[in-house]
Amino acid sequence: MNKWADEYNKKNDVEVNYRSIGSGAGVSNLMDKTVVFAGSDAPLSKDQYKKVQKEGGCVHIPESLGAIAPVFSVEGVDSLKITGEVLADIFLGNITKWNDSKLKKLNPDANLPSANITVAHRSDASGTTYGFTGYLSQVSSKWKSQIGQTETPSWPVGVGGKGNEGVSAAMKKQKNAIGYVELTYAKQNDLDVFKMKNKSGKFVEASPEGVSAAASGAANDLPKGTDDWSDVSISNAPGEKSWPISTFTYVIMYKDFGKAYEDSSKEEMKKALKFVKWAVNDGQQYAPKLHYPKLPSPAAKLDNSTLKNMTFNGDTVL
Repeated sequence: MNKWADEYNKKNDVEVNYRSIGSGAGVSNLMDKTVVFAGSDAPLSKDQYKKVQKEGGCVHIPESLGAIAPVFSVEGVDSLKITGEVLADIFLGNITKWNDSKLKKLNPDANLPSANITVAHRSDASGTTYGFTGYLSQVSSKWKSQIGQTETPSWPVGVGGKGNEGVSAAMKKQKNAIGYVELTYAKQNDLDVFKMKNKSGKFVEASPEGVSAAASGAANDLPKGTDDWSDVSISNAPGEKSWPISTFTYVIMYKDFGKAYEDSSKEEMKKALKFVKWAVNDGQQYAPKLHYPKLPSPAAKLDNSTLKNMTFNGDTVL
């Protein structure tokens, strides 16, 4: 989003003031009407969706796809495999040593130490955490019953960091650590990423191509932009190339600024919609260099239809 804001400003001389503060805080600000849109890896909850209907409703605009990457820091080891079940057991505190038999069975040739595993997780309300815990809930009955899918888990173990930046920093500082971040942060910080066993039983590396494969089945069957998106998921998707922890990232906005905000204007709304329309169309050219795939065509088509039908006090804006 920051890349889009910079490029859009260069091309259109329009400043987009976007701050990366975590999905939970972004959605909270949207609900408080202090921002015109929120960027979030998590859709509105069913309760949040019901609440905004009193304000004329909202729209979900999937603007990008991303991989959530489980990362590790073990001296002398730069390649490891893991399954979702083992990952859940580590974050539940059931597996505490790097040379645990389950890890050794997956990685017979790795020189795994007898050291304790340090778990690094998000400390803030996080869409990345929502995606991560959603995946763990799909593959581990223990995780689903004890923690579930949430932006703010009661973590059984570990140290917290604010934002992807905070977890990345913790991974750089801690020895014998495990954590999870968006793939672009893993790449930027030179963190080692596990190969993961996907639903088809293949061990795959995190990549934009793997995320695209995961999204391919869902892209043609998405809800309308004005509908409830709380049940949408592309994690643990079928396909030999699919990356198992894949997510949409959304721009979430009120459907009608005139009904939602006391001090907005049709021109202000038009500026916001034009930026979002540029992001889901021309802006997609910047995604691959940041380790994100481009939006599937059906998702971009849906976004354009959603934006076209947004209104200000009932009047079309674009």
